[in-house]
Formats: sequence, structure tokens, C-alpha cells
Amino acid sequence: MQTPQKILSLALAAVLSLSVFAGCSNNGDSSSSSNSPSSQTQRTTIRLAALKGPTTMGLVKLLEDNEAGSSANQYEFTLAATADEITAAIGKGELDAAAVPCNLASVLYNKTEGKIAVGAVNTLGVLYVVETGDTIQSVADLKGKTIYTTGKGTTPEYSLNYVLTQNGIDPASDVTIEFKSEAAEVAAALAEGTAQIAMLPEPFVTTAMAKNENLRVALNLSEEWDKVSSDGSGMVTGVLIFSRDFLEQNPEAASQFLEEYKASVAYVNENTEDAAALVEKFGVAPAAVAQKALPNCSITFLEGDAMKERVGGYLSVLFQQNPQSVGGNLPDDAFYFAR
Repeated sequence: MQTPQKILSLALAAVLSLSVFAGCSNNGDSSSSSNSPSSQTQRTTIRLAALKGPTTMGLVKLLEDNEAGSSANQYEFTLAATADEITAAIGKGELDAAAVPCNLASVLYNKTEGKIAVGAVNTLGVLYVVETGDTIQSVADLKGKTIYTTGKGTTPEYSLNYVLTQNGIDPASDVTIEFKSEAAEVAAALAEGTAQIAMLPEPFVTTAMAKNENLRVALNLSEEWDKVSSDGSGMVTGVLIFSRDFLEQNPEAASQFLEEYKASVAYVNENTEDAAALVEKFGVAPAAVAQKALPNCSITFLEGDAMKERVGGYLSVLFQQNPQSVGGNLPDDAFYFAR
């Protein structure tokens, strides 16, 4: 199995793929008035990290408010290049919260014996099947075709396999999947004409289409997953996790963080141009790329029962294909933080 950072490099991907990955939801419970900024006499410092890619894009308005000193909490933010940076920091107790790939959250939960909890879904599916041509109108049209992609042995492969299998296509015999090490290699193969069909995450889809005027989005893998799912599951690229110690010591600050995060996501989805400028300001992606990619990055905010249903179903699908992709065991109910 490839390392989590390989997944994230896809989706940045995000980046690992860890999927990346188109509608945006805004579900979740409202916090009580006791968690309003005015009720906190002192700003709580929250050590926060996120990966460069879609899983960070929903945070940028909150980061801007933090910089201006107008956020309810004070955030010490780190933009990480790889998942290993975040994993190491969590292991050392150096982080209070982090935006990470969904399956990595489960891996960390198992590895730390329950010392982290997931508080919200921040990114849904960001994987797309793109084509140079006009032959792919449905998943069924992929039968007999060669698909270029990245993420062998990681969540992008498992997600593609699930959608294919649920549509009666055997990934091992009915299609040919050519794996590349980086999304940039896939984009180059499309531009050169070596590849006609590929699966890529945002923002690489936007970048590839800017360089190849004949390229088009044929399928949204998240939508195709929803079509064949009967258990409420769906693709989940990124989630927000908390340190268990932080939750126990700062429940009001954690709840207020979720409320500020929810507002930031709403702002990003409703103000694409301004949000794109902030995406560039905080080093996530160039504004020109972000402005085109944001509508397809599935930036969202789900908490409570909606989060649990979506995440639980997604992890179950991954577990069935490779238990180690979620840390060897499916997390129990203590994995989910509800305010």
C-alpha cells in the first residue's frame, strides 16, 4: 500500500487523494449562544494544520479573520506539504486540530488508540474522469477502455474500483488502468495524446484543461458513487480532526471553531473570486486556478449525524477493499465528535 502522502499529492490534490474530488453542502447543527464570540472572555489558541489543496480551501476566510484579529479563537496555522508532517505533529502532541484525508483520520484514530476525533467533513469527492473526445457518457462506456490515473493502492483506486464494480464492470478484466506516480504525469500524457481517458482530482483537472482545449469532464466520480450507493455513503476527501485532549479541555472553543469553520466554508462557496484571492494569499494555489477549480472542489461542511453517515459508509467501502487503508479496523462511535 502506498503512503498517505501519495494520496494527498493527488488531490492537491488533495493531495494524496486522497481524493480531492460537485455540489457543496452546508449541513450541521448550530452552536448554542454560549459559544458565541462575545461569551468567550479570552481567545483560545488553537494549533491548526492543513494540507496544501482542496482540504484547506474552505479555511481561508477563517484564516483571514484570524490574521485580522476578528476570529473568536486565535489560530496558529501550519500549511503542511505532506500528510507525514501532520501525522508526526499529532503524535508529538503539537496540534489541536487538523484538516486531513478521511481515511488518514481513521488510521490515526486506530494508531493513537482513540486520541483523535473527527469533527466535520470539509471536502467531498474531487475525482473526475476526463476525456479527449466524446465517447464517455456513462460509467458503462468505460468498459474496454484504458484509464490513466494515480494513486495505486490508495483511496483513488479504491473509489474507482467501487464505482466500476457497482456498475457491473470488473476493474481487473473489463478495463485497463494505467497508474502514474504523479497527477502531472497523467496530465502530460493527455496533452501528448498518449492518454485519451484519465481520472484526476481537482485542481489538476482545471490545470490540465487549461493546457488542452480538447479535454472535457466526462464523469463526476462523486455523483457516480451516489448513484450506486444505497447506504448513505458517499465519497469523502477531507475531514477536520481534533486532539481528544483539546476537546476535553476546551469544549467551547472547539464548538466555536466549528461554527467559524462553517461560516468560512459558506463564504468560500458564495464568493468564489474573493475566496480564490485568499487561496493564493495563504499559499494553497494560484488565484486563477482556484477561481476555476473552486466550484468543482466540493468544499462543504457536514457534522453530527450527516457526517457520521457519510464518513462511516465511505470508510466501510475502503475497509472492504483493504482494511489497512483505514488502519486495520473501522472506528467505533467514539471516533465522531458531536457538539
